[in-house]
Amino acid sequence: MIPVSTTIALASARTEVASFLEALIQVYTLCIIAYILLSLVQSAGMRVPYNAVTSAIFKFFNDAVEPYLAFFRRFIPPLGPFDLSPIVAILLLQIVGGIVVSLVRG
Repeated sequence: MIPVSTTIALASARTEVASFLEALIQVYTLCIIAYILLSLVQSAGMRVPYNAVTSAIFKFFNDAVEPYLAFFRRFIPPLGPFDLSPIVAILLLQIVGGIVVSLVRG
């Protein structure tokens, strides 16, 4: 039989892991939104082209978000100038993330 203190510790660990996953999903969602906004700014020509700081920030978001969005772009063609893949990607991330967090939390 498992002692009560071990059961409480395991329940606390599951809650902490679920909270961490939930925060990670929210941060990644914010990264996707920031990447979309930076892409809009860049396409409008409002970015300083040779600024090392803005280039590094854009490269970070590009490296972090683009592989995830590329998966959805294979299946969802753009509608003229509009790319709907980030919307689907965020929606799916929130749904699957919520299910995973619920399963971990118990």
